Amino acid sequence: MMILLGTVALLCACGGGARKAEKEAEAARADSIARAEAAADSAALAALRVEKEKKATEQAALLPEEPVFDIVTNMGTIKVRLFKGTPKHRDNFEKLALSGFYDSLLFHRVIKDFMIQGGDPNTRDTSLVAQWGEGGPGYEIPAEFVPEYRHKKGALAAARRGDMANPMKESSGSQFYIVQSPENCAHLDGAYTVFGETVAGLSVIDKIAMVKTDKRDRPVQEVRILSIRPDAEMNKKTE
Repeated sequence: MMILLGTVALLCACGGGARKAEKEAEAARADSIARAEAAADSAALAALRVEKEKKATEQAALLPEEPVFDIVTNMGTIKVRLFKGTPKHRDNFEKLALSGFYDSLLFHRVIKDFMIQGGDPNTRDTSLVAQWGEGGPGYEIPAEFVPEYRHKKGALAAARRGDMANPMKESSGSQFYIVQSPENCAHLDGAYTVFGETVAGLSVIDKIAMVKTDKRDRPVQEVRILSIRPDAEMNKKTE
């Protein structure tokens, strides 16, 4: 009897071990499939991004030297002209705007009597709220300081990391700000690249600057960029 019970126990143990091994193998297969699908999705997204950027480059080639773009927000439209004297920033803004990079991003930093700031891709994800203001496309742009491009009202300028971490004053690859108060932004001349100006919609800048914000200067009510696209009518006049 004892031998029989031992045999049964051994068989049960073997059966349990087999089932465990089978479950582990199944989990490994599922993980392998998930990894393969994730890799395929990543490759597809990368291919889509390349295609969008290629199309954006082709469209940008048709624009005038100083194109006008409509920054369409849920609070109105701001029309900005990009300067030919800052070609690296102009070309980069064109590429991002035309490829849809800015669509649905937030103005994540708003300071009344100073400026409004947006262009961080992290603002699409509320779970990354602690990292809003830190995102970008993965690269920076060399500074392009032009003395006559100053922080006047409506000036379009590139945000950047501080001097300690960024002694060359390189610009963020995507984050930008628009000046509301030239008096309070004057000290930024020659330190941050100004690469455009507002040609219509100054009242929209004021409207956005007036929204209620929290202690981190984030609007309590969302101020969202719906799209940034070339203004066909105004660009036609400058061709």
